[in-house]
Amino acid sequence: MIVIVKQNACPQQVENLKKELEGLGLQIHFSKGVNTTLMGLVGDTTKIDIGKIESLDIVEEVKRIQEPYKKANRKFHPENTVVDVHGVKIGGGDFQVIAGPCSVETPEQICEVARDVKASGAGLLRGGAFKPRTSPYSFQGLRGEGIQLLLKAKEETGLPIVTEIMSYEDIDLFENVDVIQVGARNMQNFELLKRVGRLNKPILLKRGLSSTIEEFLMSAEYIMAEGNENVILCERGIRTFETKTRNTLDLAAVPLLKKLTHLPVIIDPSHATGIPWMVEPLTLAAIAAGADGVMIEVHNNPEKALCDGAQSLRPEQFDALMKKVNKTKEFFKTL
Repeated sequence: MIVIVKQNACPQQVENLKKELEGLGLQIHFSKGVNTTLMGLVGDTTKIDIGKIESLDIVEEVKRIQEPYKKANRKFHPENTVVDVHGVKIGGGDFQVIAGPCSVETPEQICEVARDVKASGAGLLRGGAFKPRTSPYSFQGLRGEGIQLLLKAKEETGLPIVTEIMSYEDIDLFENVDVIQVGARNMQNFELLKRVGRLNKPILLKRGLSSTIEEFLMSAEYIMAEGNENVILCERGIRTFETKTRNTLDLAAVPLLKKLTHLPVIIDPSHATGIPWMVEPLTLAAIAAGADGVMIEVHNNPEKALCDGAQSLRPEQFDALMKKVNKTKEFFKTL
């Protein structure tokens, strides 16, 4: 339920209403826009007398919300959320590029790639320290050592780092990580979502392989319900009957999510297709669809990569793509 507060409402009366509603066991979420203040009511709203609330001088309108996700709902929060990662902004018209190798391998590899992607214009560095793999015999990542190598690359280049967490038991290792990624396989790991929801840092949440849009938003809701509202949604392709690509990138999810939620939405064209030459057209299509950014895999020696080298761009390919990204961004600003 949403209570729309009048512009000239007395602050003390608003506070009195808030306390009264909290007394009914409800959580109150305020969203203050340029011209409107909303009170989002989360909990069992069946006990509320809507007529009584509407009769208050400070109340303009009361609306019931049917969707099960409340905090992630654009109706609760009409303004776009902008996630600020140490000055690098994602959302609200700032198209950001997150780039780096699928897996952190050596100090030389991650630092070289970090220098290359920064020179080309990437705003954040990605790299896997913990790697979820289908086969138990595949490379699983350097774990804590991998995070330390990412921090070394950050120290050298200044790029904020993005890396994936696999278990809440490892959460202490992520203290200095700038953006924690929750991967597709963990999208409905609810205990993990709750734990990262208690952190004061951005969370990049990837859509599950077979998850609906509503399930995706409900996972974001798990994080936000714990108090962390700095959530970035990532469409990375879903599992369909098609076998020519690794997954099927759901580009339609971008404008749909932008309609339903105020959270930033990015895409991952590398994991979506598994084909490096498809990264460029899908990145440009993401800009056209209204995405807030992309996450792209870049490796300085894809043939010898320990993980997903076949889908990675070389630094020179990434540089050429970034030139096209900048031109495309400027073009759409003129429309």
